[in-house]
Amino acid sequence: MKRCAWCPENVPEYQSYHDEEWGVPVHDDRHLFEMLCLEGMQAGLTWLSILRRRENYRLAFDNFDAEKIVTYGEEKIAELLNNPGIIRNRLKVRAIVKNARACLDIREEFGSLDAYLWGFTEGKPRVNRFSSLKEIPAETALSQAISKDLKKRGMSFVGPVIIYAFMQAVGMVNDHETGCFRYGEV
Repeated sequence: MKRCAWCPENVPEYQSYHDEEWGVPVHDDRHLFEMLCLEGMQAGLTWLSILRRRENYRLAFDNFDAEKIVTYGEEKIAELLNNPGIIRNRLKVRAIVKNARACLDIREEFGSLDAYLWGFTEGKPRVNRFSSLKEIPAETALSQAISKDLKKRGMSFVGPVIIYAFMQAVGMVNDHETGCFRYGEV
């Protein structure tokens, strides 16, 4: 079975993520917020390091319930910074709390995080036709525009490269290589 070049044969976590999740359009606000947070946590690290801690993040951050996260005070942040199951980067942990507030503001304005994010693509995934990994960009004009708007709304760790990875993960763009068995499926 041919997979995208970024998905190594000997890493089962990557294979299941690639085969079952990556590139599948997501319209659930909680899941979208989770992926925004996790992509931000990846900055400077490998995605595998985040995938292997994903359940720990879900437990630590109340399953990425933005309404609960906005209530986190200094005591909870200190607890998170001592949690060995997550990346204990002070800026990244604080960014999740800050981004939860922005997420709730977006929901208030647009009705949902889903409506806001997918509004950038008119509700449809962008389907690319890349045959190799080297053709896939790290960022695009669209990821730059979304990044700029999210930053304007108060979010952190949402640069254009992070946002493009997010867009790939939640199916806003289909960047499966054309020879990958998942290309036509998503």
